Amino acid sequence: MSNCHCGSEISFEKCCQPIIKGTPATTAEALMRARYSAYVVGEIDFLSSSLAPDERHDFDPEQAKSWSENSTWIGLTIHTVKDGGEKDQAGQVEFTASYEYQGARQDHRELASFKRLDGVWHYTDGRMRTHDPIVRGPKTGRNDPCPCASGKKFKKCCGKGE
Repeated sequence: MSNCHCGSEISFEKCCQPIIKGTPATTAEALMRARYSAYVVGEIDFLSSSLAPDERHDFDPEQAKSWSENSTWIGLTIHTVKDGGEKDQAGQVEFTASYEYQGARQDHRELASFKRLDGVWHYTDGRMRTHDPIVRGPKTGRNDPCPCASGKKFKKCCGKGE
């Protein structure tokens, strides 16, 4: 047996397959991993049923099937998990699903949201992410050394005109 498609150190038969076959996921992350594995193995019905009921109207099973079958799935990377534990009612998982489609490598990075409805985790929506947000440091003061390392004060160097 090999490790699960989702990247865990557990076999597919013990990791994602039981969730895909009907055992409820215990966490939002477990559902996210099972959804990725479902794309790898072509379990389109699970992809639909794991959506929140209010979100299923937008699901196109033929498009999902085509994407599933025509992609070479490379791997899943979980970046962050916020809530979504066994006692939570909502959670978010930021992930990257890497695959090859029509000869080109693709990285689908998403911040996915999940809700527990009647005790069962469901995918509710996702927002595409292209990169981590840029975090700027504190603003350079006029009399501070210039960040360009010229040795001059900021106001006499790069800060002229501010």
